[in-house]
Amino acid sequence: MKITFPHMGNLYIALKAVFEDLQVEVVTPPPCSKKTLALGTQYAPELMCVPFKLTVGNYIESIEKGADTLFMWGGCDVCRIGFYNTLQKDILKDLGYDIEMICVESLNTPQKIRKFFKQLCEVANTTHSFALIALFIKGIQLVFRLDELEELMIHARPREIHAGSVDILQASFEKEIRTTHGYKETYSLIDTYKKKIQKIEINPTKEVLQIGIVGEIYTVVEPFINFELVKKLGNMGVDVHRSVTTGKFVREQLDFLPFMHSNKKNVHRAAHPYIEMDIGGHCRHTVGDTVLFGEKGFDGVVHLLPFTCMPEIVAQSILPTVEKDKNIPILKLVLDEMTGEAGYVTRLEAFVDLLWKRREYAQDEKMLSRN
Repeated sequence: MKITFPHMGNLYIALKAVFEDLQVEVVTPPPCSKKTLALGTQYAPELMCVPFKLTVGNYIESIEKGADTLFMWGGCDVCRIGFYNTLQKDILKDLGYDIEMICVESLNTPQKIRKFFKQLCEVANTTHSFALIALFIKGIQLVFRLDELEELMIHARPREIHAGSVDILQASFEKEIRTTHGYKETYSLIDTYKKKIQKIEINPTKEVLQIGIVGEIYTVVEPFINFELVKKLGNMGVDVHRSVTTGKFVREQLDFLPFMHSNKKNVHRAAHPYIEMDIGGHCRHTVGDTVLFGEKGFDGVVHLLPFTCMPEIVAQSILPTVEKDKNIPILKLVLDEMTGEAGYVTRLEAFVDLLWKRREYAQDEKMLSRN
């Protein structure tokens, strides 16, 4: 068995380490690229969202590298993602690929967790479920550590004394992490780079903008599809706060366990005046987190959504009301295979300039009121 999985943000790193410790041969998915998107666009239905197309492209690239088993996390759930595994199987079969697809549902009940461990036992060809539980916990720890590393980079980038220091370390980490093997090596490398980031010279008192990023999980955490939004904003002097990360997603899936805590209830409570039920995807989170960002006094919010994504289209129709109620500017960015980086960056730069002017105006008004 040679297993692979989609390249979605940093999640592949933890999955790679876990499967390697299970003695399963892993075909690491290539980073998402124009080639990945072109392959997915060529074979996916035209009106499917860009996460679907990139996932198809990822699978094809990995199969061409020797993978025969595809691991899909969350491809059997609510929203259109529930059709991913079925459609992708058909697409790959029509292309002549003889592969097995393992689809893991959201782990939000004890029954689903038991089913997941049964699937892991089959992959690892073992009946020792207790060892798998320990390894699963290590995988979760890696996800959380990766989030911590990313947050350190996000905090340091707009405040660094020497421009580009964080970007250089990030590029180095992304290259080295692909050569690690198993939990211990992966954990050690993450820890090494956390220490390196903490040594970067920063100006802790530098004035920066506070911008929240909300939207569908793939478009928020996968740098290729959002044109490295976090990096671009950081280099514009913005402290970025993402509403969803792989670590937050895992916490919310498992927060029914006594030792796992998430902010899901607070987010749903914040969204309640605008949307009372879960309609799939991250719609309620998009609305709720935007409300919370507004209440915390953030300068603005960027809403990322894939073209044709119904949950985010619903959120998009609600956000203008939130924008008015919470007095927080919102930039909507719709992403698909036709999105051009130049126009995207121009809109980002204009939005950031607007927020700086808005802050200056608010400060001037405050000073005048005192006089």
